[in-house]
Amino acid sequence: MISIMSVRQSPLDRGTARGRALVAELARAAEEARLERGLSYADLGRAVHLDRAQIARLCRGSSPNVSLVRLAQLMSVLGMELSSRAYPAGPGVRDRAQLALLDRLRRRLPPDLRWRTEVPVLELPSATGFDRRAWDAAIDGDGWTLRVEAETHVHDVQALERRIALKQRDGAMDVVVLLLSDTRHHRRLLAIDSLGLRGAFPGSARQALHALTRGRHPGESAIVLL
Repeated sequence: MISIMSVRQSPLDRGTARGRALVAELARAAEEARLERGLSYADLGRAVHLDRAQIARLCRGSSPNVSLVRLAQLMSVLGMELSSRAYPAGPGVRDRAQLALLDRLRRRLPPDLRWRTEVPVLELPSATGFDRRAWDAAIDGDGWTLRVEAETHVHDVQALERRIALKQRDGAMDVVVLLLSDTRHHRRLLAIDSLGLRGAFPGSARQALHALTRGRHPGESAIVLL
């Protein structure tokens, strides 16, 4: 009997696999376009300044590490335009400061609260299967739950607001704790922010922490500095 074990890929491995799959897909599209236009590998190679063997490998998907610029050039001479975009696909590499920040909050919680990290925005599979966004943490109590987003240094307040608002909307999550490092930068940012973050997180930091340390739901979203 063969036992199949699931192996969790690292972000680097996932990125490598995704990149090679995209290259293979683009290579197939280039090969189809070449055949439709009646071009030989030599014809195409001259147009992009590659020899016949190189262009043949590329169109056959045998050059997995080809550059994005080279692919864009190839598509252009074939009468196509290459486009690309990136979308949120789960947590990236966390730095030690962010892990330490999350741990400072976790250590304040009583043992009867459940603490989870890297919690998917959509805990049930989405219709498309492409949404891999995650909250930094979740806190679960008796009959209630909330989410935690941790930031060690906020660079773009508006981008942060939009990201959290979309996660709340798509995950139907009412209450979020925005956990910030207690730094001069963040205190200054909050002092001058009258309608942005304060409006989205109206709760009192002191009351939110007081409730959580006693195992209770804080009632509303709040910004907590630790």
